[in-house]
This record gives sequence, structure tokens and C-alpha cells, in this order.
Amino acid sequence: MDKWLKNIHLEGKLVKLLPLNSNHKTDLLKAASDGDLWNLWYTSVPNKQTIDDYIELALSENQTGRAHAFVVIDQSTKKIIGSTRYCNAINSNRLEIGYTWYAKSTQRTGINTECKLLLLQHAFEKLNCIAVEFRTNWHNLASRAAISRLGAKQDGILRNHLIDTDGAYRDTVVFSITKEEWPSVKKSLMFKMHKKY
Repeated sequence: MDKWLKNIHLEGKLVKLLPLNSNHKTDLLKAASDGDLWNLWYTSVPNKQTIDDYIELALSENQTGRAHAFVVIDQSTKKIIGSTRYCNAINSNRLEIGYTWYAKSTQRTGINTECKLLLLQHAFEKLNCIAVEFRTNWHNLASRAAISRLGAKQDGILRNHLIDTDGAYRDTVVFSITKEEWPSVKKSLMFKMHKKY
């Protein structure tokens, strides 16, 4: 398992995904400040007070083999514009793509479509996953719509799945793409990339 998610680099036309490390702290904060993303209460985007814990958790999950965190780099500017990761990898056939966020100015530009294409392609074609999950807060309607547009299907809703830091209960919506669905999802994502970008 420790070799399954290790030192992964992914590259497309719009973005490059590199392993997150502690040296990315300043650039991650700059990206998150584009739109003050930490103010979205239903997401976990780091701010000045939480960035150290955010990176520490990501690196500790990487170390255990349960995750692989990336920084997202805009190929046109060579700047970090966000982060994403493979997570909840409890065995070598299924994982989740999560903790995804992008600077506001780069949203709806094709960045997310290509990121997900790269991550899904690697998961299904290199890691041999049988399914890839996506999870989001019930109240994050934009995220739910974006996940559906990727071609993922809703598995269900985990009611009272988590307790937020302020004590509120969170319902989590779970989506997935299976290995059998991947070829048609890939065709759809590639069509979207060629058509728009």
C-alpha cells in the first residue's frame, strides 16, 4: 500500500499536478485568497490560521498511504492555483478524489475538467481502481453539479455523517464512477476538453 500512492506527477495542457509539500504554504495561501475561498463554510480551504494543520494532515495521510495530496499548477502562468488529492484509500481498488479547490479566477475555465480527467485516468488506467468516489457537503450545490457533470452517479446521502468544527451536523453526498463506466466518462471528458478548450 505504501508504494501504491507515491510520488505521482500528472500533466495536461492546462494544468500540472505535483505532490504537495510544506514549501507550497505561501503559494497555497495566495491561491486561496483569490476569492477568499475559506469563507465558504461548506468547504475546507485553508487560511492563515489553518494552513499549517492543513498541510500537516495532508502529509501525514500521504505517509500512511491513505492519500496523495497535490498542488494544482496553471500551465500558462506556472503558478499554484489550488489543491486536490486522492484520499480515503483504504485498499488498492477504490479511492476518493477530494479536498479540491481552485482560485476563484480559474474556476469555470476547464481547469477542473482536466484535473479530474488526469486523476481519473491515472486511477483507472495505472492504479487499476474498480471505482472512484467523490463526496461533498449537501449544501455545496455547485460542487454537486460539477461532480454530476463529470459523469459520476449519486450513490446516496450519508445523513449526519460528520460534525463540523462549530458543532453542526453535516450530510455528505456520495457519488462514484465505476471501472465499467470509465470508458464512456473518459470519452465525455475528452470531448468537453476539445470542444471548449
